[in-house]
Amino acid sequence: MVKLGKVATTAALNLRLPIKGLIKKTIFAQFCGGETIADCKSTIDLLGQYGIGTILDYSVEGKTSEEDFDATVKEIISTIETASKSKNIPFAVFKITGISRFSILEKANESIDNLTEKERSEYDSIVARINKICLAAFENQIPVFIDAEETWIQDTIDRITHQMMQTYNRENAIIFNTVQLYRHDRLSFLSNAIDVARKDGYHYGVKLVRGAYMEKERARAKEKGYPSPIQPDKIASDNDFDKALELVVNNIDVVSVCAGSHNEKSSLLLTELVKKNNIEKSDKRIYFAQLLGMSDHISYNLTHAGYNVAKYVPYGPVKEVMPYLLRRADENTSVAGQTSRELSLIMKEKKRRGI
Repeated sequence: MVKLGKVATTAALNLRLPIKGLIKKTIFAQFCGGETIADCKSTIDLLGQYGIGTILDYSVEGKTSEEDFDATVKEIISTIETASKSKNIPFAVFKITGISRFSILEKANESIDNLTEKERSEYDSIVARINKICLAAFENQIPVFIDAEETWIQDTIDRITHQMMQTYNRENAIIFNTVQLYRHDRLSFLSNAIDVARKDGYHYGVKLVRGAYMEKERARAKEKGYPSPIQPDKIASDNDFDKALELVVNNIDVVSVCAGSHNEKSSLLLTELVKKNNIEKSDKRIYFAQLLGMSDHISYNLTHAGYNVAKYVPYGPVKEVMPYLLRRADENTSVAGQTSRELSLIMKEKKRRGI
């Protein structure tokens, strides 16, 4: 159904068939807060009633013009300014591919020396946009996550994020990098990044996730004939994620972490590490996060127990948010047992309540 639905939905939107209302009432309503920041208010307020924060995620992708990039920067800064006025919005977030051309990031991945003079000028404009967002985050004291993306542009993202951390993370973690632990090299990358931050005297902000590009990464590695950057199996990914949790908690004096996970065991492990290291549950250096519409049993139980929890709340025009929604559809079918597990939990709870 997901495979057929993806093809049919994309085709219908391209043909301008009147299906926007159907999408809004189904998959969009499940995973998104609305089409604008104002539309998200009811979701923000509802989550806030239960002590769960909102991370507004302007999920527009695939733009290529300078005007579109500048408009997206303006929208991201609006999420930061909105967060500064709300106790229910602890973070902001953005994807660098939302404010730059993918090809420039890819060509700069090994070194910016690979760029022509014209490309270097465009690269400098990208860095200036990112700095504008990070400066707004610093001035408003709203931490901002810079999302991880494909391996063939990730070195560029890491390089720029490190540059922003050196500037804005001197007193506390404002800029957060994202580490995808389904990559077999990321645990050592994280360890080294923490050592560099400690040596250079700044705080390291990190969002830990398993990752969202597994099928694409493996297919590209096979096509181009290089070793896959992906872990050999899920067990290896889970093990590295849990080791990363231990690593950041053991370095909590210079690290702030957001554990972005829908895994019950990893979430439980982090609560045990907090207790073992005598860290207050409400310590703002440690957050749990899940996506809107997924793993509510983790989010609500953690906040009920006194931990810091936030939900990613994507928003944007329906057609523009479709790439995000299609990834969620893929994720919910490729992660073994996730959809069936959540459905069984809902059915069990309805039975307990006599519904």
